[in-house]
Amino acid sequence: MADKKNDPVVVVGLGRFGSSLALELAARGTEVLAIDSRPKLVQSLAGRITNIATADATDIEALRQLGVPDFYRAVVAIGSDLEASILATSLLVELELEDIWAKAVSRQHGQILHRIGAHHVVFPEHDMGERVAHMVSGRMLDYVEVDENFALVKTHPPKEFVGVPLGQSKLRRKYGVTIVAVKSPGEEFTYTTAETELSYGDIVLVSGRSDNVERFAELP
Repeated sequence: MADKKNDPVVVVGLGRFGSSLALELAARGTEVLAIDSRPKLVQSLAGRITNIATADATDIEALRQLGVPDFYRAVVAIGSDLEASILATSLLVELELEDIWAKAVSRQHGQILHRIGAHHVVFPEHDMGERVAHMVSGRMLDYVEVDENFALVKTHPPKEFVGVPLGQSKLRRKYGVTIVAVKSPGEEFTYTTAETELSYGDIVLVSGRSDNVERFAELP
């Protein structure tokens, strides 16, 4: 299969999430076709997104006129209007786009999007809320759930692992986690080895089951 990662992307809906996504894709050099039904919003972004159009994404003829069927990938970023989100996604499925992403605002909304053919469903507000909650409630510097019940955490090393080679620490056996990288003050992240010894000022990336990395991050 050909590499599709640099193919143009259709972004439908230019609220906070959609406009941020479209602008970031454009900044990365990806060609973007941005669509929204609100003329004032489209006008406000026209100087920053090259290909942008005022159109009704729930009208299949409007999508055809914009050349949407020629795209490989699309993102439905509509969140506030569930009916429009579902209909726009179903039309992209009907137009046979091969890689459709859709934003959901609830689990039920996400289930519907999956059932009508969205290949990927994202929950930006929920995911960000979960991420910040982990950071606010503990010692974590960052938290990313990379799969169901598996996470990557950025934190400082607990004192029991400072000055001890990781190969001798029995870290995985005791806590079920792996320290995959370390960053010393003023330096870049590097992969850890069995010989790596951590210092109090270091920052570490820890991977493992969500409950295990959370427990590890709370160690003094």
